[in-house]
Amino acid sequence: MQTGDELPKSNHAMFLRGACYMYITAEHLREQVIKPTLEYLGAWSSEAERELLAVALRKTEVGLFSRREPGLGLFHITSTQHRDLWDRYLAFRPDIASRVRGLASQRAFLSNPDSELQTNLSYCAAIAWLLYQRSHLQSDDWRDSRGVNIAPDSAVAAHA
Repeated sequence: MQTGDELPKSNHAMFLRGACYMYITAEHLREQVIKPTLEYLGAWSSEAERELLAVALRKTEVGLFSRREPGLGLFHITSTQHRDLWDRYLAFRPDIASRVRGLASQRAFLSNPDSELQTNLSYCAAIAWLLYQRSHLQSDDWRDSRGVNIAPDSAVAAHA
């Protein structure tokens, strides 16, 4: 049986007191999760890819299942944000909702949709991208023709 000291660093896993903390490289996350997910959604661009990776890496601890702040999964999406996205955004966009639903598992999503944020990197990345995209679309609604933010204080706080 191997201990954490005997494992090569390239495995990106650390074993400590019987628990396994998994780590993923930024390059792997970008190439194997973010880019394919954005392509699947028809939203890929190098800028979108960089932005979503930056959101994931803004956290101080990069362990895949680390506890850093409230929220679920790699992007720390709260249950409230998740449900709100489905109820107030995806409900009115059936084509994209169908694509996102296609990323989720059949049974787990129906019994506990939030669990997909913790166990399904592609689904979590898709939800994170849509939250990001929706917040930018909504904030653009509050700009005048010169691009000046004219949002009331409550709208600015809601999208900060």
